[in-house]
Amino acid sequence: MPQVMQRGGAPSQHKDLGEAPDASWDDLHAFLVCAEYCSFRRAAEALGLTNTTLMRRIDRLEYQLGAKLFVRHQAGLALSEEGKSILDDVKNMEQLSFNVFRRASRSAELPMGVVRLAVTEGPGTYWVLPQLIDFQNTYRMLTVDLHCAMEQADVARLEADIAIQFEMPRNQDLICAKLGRLHIYPFASQSYARNYGLPRTIADWKYHRVIQQVAPQLDDAAYTRLLGLDSFEGITGLRTNSSTATLYAVERGAGIGFLPTCAIALGAPLVAVDIGVRHHMDFWLTYHPDLKTSRRHMIVIDWLRRVFDPKTYPCFRDEFIHPNDLVPLMAGVRESLGIDGFIPPRPI
Repeated sequence: MPQVMQRGGAPSQHKDLGEAPDASWDDLHAFLVCAEYCSFRRAAEALGLTNTTLMRRIDRLEYQLGAKLFVRHQAGLALSEEGKSILDDVKNMEQLSFNVFRRASRSAELPMGVVRLAVTEGPGTYWVLPQLIDFQNTYRMLTVDLHCAMEQADVARLEADIAIQFEMPRNQDLICAKLGRLHIYPFASQSYARNYGLPRTIADWKYHRVIQQVAPQLDDAAYTRLLGLDSFEGITGLRTNSSTATLYAVERGAGIGFLPTCAIALGAPLVAVDIGVRHHMDFWLTYHPDLKTSRRHMIVIDWLRRVFDPKTYPCFRDEFIHPNDLVPLMAGVRESLGIDGFIPPRPI
């Protein structure tokens, strides 16, 4: 009688080998996520399951396949030889299932239906959304499901149809194109400048309070390197994962924060802090090649290329333009978009 390993390696009887395994796709997907994270706990968090439920699924899959798929140890999980042997096949199954849904999503000829767009929070809220209102007035039958978050959406796994992100995806099966460059600069509110002054050199930074944004697509160490600091410990007044909260806190005078250079050009009442420090991150447009035959998706993709076009919007050029110099360059843009005052509202 063939045997299979239960959790912890104990053998258990398995069904006759002549029977086809009836493992569910949920169990196979759980196997892929565990292989990706090498940890039951992290995989369970990603799947929205409890550790017990996830481990039960893996036990069930190992029973159905008659093989031990993972080696459990204190540091986490490692694929067994049997697990390695089926990994590519299960990945191919996942890809084929995604293709089925993609073909179904592009079947309609009319520019109608839903397009799921994932954008990092700041650009999504303060740049894409204002222009999306005019876009929707043109394409009344097309719904853009806009997801604004600093967590990167996985287009290959259908977490979004189209993504704009700060990291170039490593999946070579995706279409990826650079949209533009987001330049980052230190800013303070006018009230902060009046009350505390502004640093004139990097050495003055230790006498001021910093609004620190921490998020998955941001390099935590980038600003400390620029400022020649080991850390922001002792000068961080507020730490947040939100671009909106960072802008709100800087505007309210809570400290100095790093924001896009276009902030004051778009109407934020802020002061640029000129100490010779700046940073930049590139925007990457990402989508699956199958969407090239979907009219509604290509309409949104072409529109995104236009609204991030560096030739039209100088703030997205590769070369750095000082925030004060962007104000006259983008005056017409601000007026045409109707985004004057599109800043978090004053407290009631």
